Amino acid sequence: MGGRVPHGAGRTGAPALLQISLPLLLHPFATNAGLIASGPFNLGQRDDFRVPDVGYHRTKPVGVWHATAAIVVEIVSPDDETYAKFDFYLARGVEEIIVVDPAEKSVRCFLRTGSSFTDSGTSLLLGVDATYVTAGIDWP
Repeated sequence: MGGRVPHGAGRTGAPALLQISLPLLLHPFATNAGLIASGPFNLGQRDDFRVPDVGYHRTKPVGVWHATAAIVVEIVSPDDETYAKFDFYLARGVEEIIVVDPAEKSVRCFLRTGSSFTDSGTSLLLGVDATYVTAGIDWP
């Protein structure tokens, strides 16, 4: 990884467990959609980037820096800035954001709609409803 470890790579507790279990739950949907999952990765460029907890890509991610992703997954942790990252993701062409909140035991799907993200309740790219995902998680 070129000596740089993504910020989210050192997670512990509920976020770390979700970072592993969520991609397992979503794997069949991602495969069906032709998307490739990754763990934490650097989205952006060296001096201006964010580190989503999980990503879904249209092509196999290679290297340290990725310009965009089809879907980013953010797992909320205390004092994080999940919702503050939405404009950054919008500017980099991310199509959907999935927000997982272990404290609330909730999953929300946000779709890119022009110049913002809208809470839709469904990932259109994965073809899965947030209610299904929420029910399928063995919450820590």
